[in-house]
Amino acid sequence: MNIIERSVSNATTWFNERAPGFLPFYKKHMTEYYAPKNFNVWYYFGVLAGIVLVNQIVTGIFLTMNFKPSAAEAFASVEYIMRDVEGGWLIRYMHSTGASLFFVVVYLHMFRAMLYGSYQKPRELVWVLGMLIFLTLMAEAFLGYVLPWGQMSYWGAQVIINLFGAVPVIGPELTEWIRGDYLVSDATLNRFFALHVIALPLVILLLVVLHLGALHEVGSNNPEGIDIKKVKDENGKPLDGIPFHPYYTVHDLFGIGFFLTIAAFILFFAPTFGGLFLEYDNFIPADPMVTPAHIKPVWYFTPYYAMLRAVPDKLLGVMTMGGAVLILFGLPWFDRCKVKSIRYRPMLHKVLITMFAVAFVVLAYLGMQAGSTTQTWIARILTVFYFGFFLTMPIWSAMGKTKEVPARVPDHE
Repeated sequence: MNIIERSVSNATTWFNERAPGFLPFYKKHMTEYYAPKNFNVWYYFGVLAGIVLVNQIVTGIFLTMNFKPSAAEAFASVEYIMRDVEGGWLIRYMHSTGASLFFVVVYLHMFRAMLYGSYQKPRELVWVLGMLIFLTLMAEAFLGYVLPWGQMSYWGAQVIINLFGAVPVIGPELTEWIRGDYLVSDATLNRFFALHVIALPLVILLLVVLHLGALHEVGSNNPEGIDIKKVKDENGKPLDGIPFHPYYTVHDLFGIGFFLTIAAFILFFAPTFGGLFLEYDNFIPADPMVTPAHIKPVWYFTPYYAMLRAVPDKLLGVMTMGGAVLILFGLPWFDRCKVKSIRYRPMLHKVLITMFAVAFVVLAYLGMQAGSTTQTWIARILTVFYFGFFLTMPIWSAMGKTKEVPARVPDHE
């Protein structure tokens, strides 16, 4: 035992002498980073997003070994991966299912921030960096959606890229520049492959590091919206906080295990998830001469697609769709409420946030449909509500009487 202890000690000393900054970094972000001890189930989704990101990178690496970014061979190479590569079907389904689950956990992670005011001072930068991750993730998902070169991939790319043609003056040149050709073609697939595999993953990783760095500088929020740094013991440690490691690293293993169980069930029993995760039209090779009966994006883009279709004018529709994402960046400055957590806000706030969540889900559903006259009018009403929720927030968030926020986390020891 002494030999083992001495060997570990010598190895640790050797490492610390050559990387003196590592141990302080490890302590700052793990063992000496104090997180609130009242985290609930909503706080699992941040770490789950990290787990899915790792899955996407690892499975993506294996997929690129056999995928051919050529319009003539892309679809066939995916079929080859599914049928002939050992375990290829599993890797492909892990990647496709992971893409949808990524957006599930990211949307829930964002909604948790809205519920508990995690975007308010001093965490504005954390929110903005998170929104940049979301924006980059949307671009990454769209590029990856095109790569299998199925019917919906091809026509989805055709529709989305053509939207840039609505930009005044430079629209036609911009769409041609994005495509790399006069039509969606081999050149488009090649550049989308390069961006999807190399460029955007690097941007996402950089933003994730900055997001976590910014979070650890100001500290994590909690369901009560209380700043745990205000009450400390004689050693300067927050009384309502516990070290992130080992407490939350072990605690998160339960949530990760539960999440992976659900993911495995989808993976093995319903990888297409009824056409939501993998559309049926995408199992048909891309054919520029045959237009699908109903062109629609993947489910995680459908709320914004519903807003696009709700506006009759093409340019205004594109501005509405883009604005629906960009307006989220301003959330820290729209909210004028004195308390963070939904628990201590007036009933009006709870009702409006609930209505916002319902409106977003209904818009997602409407974006999947063919779009009847009734559905279009419902989408228009909900689009107005969506923007009205944020634009009127400086008014209604300052209204009503808030409950008194306790000085410390309730039920503390």
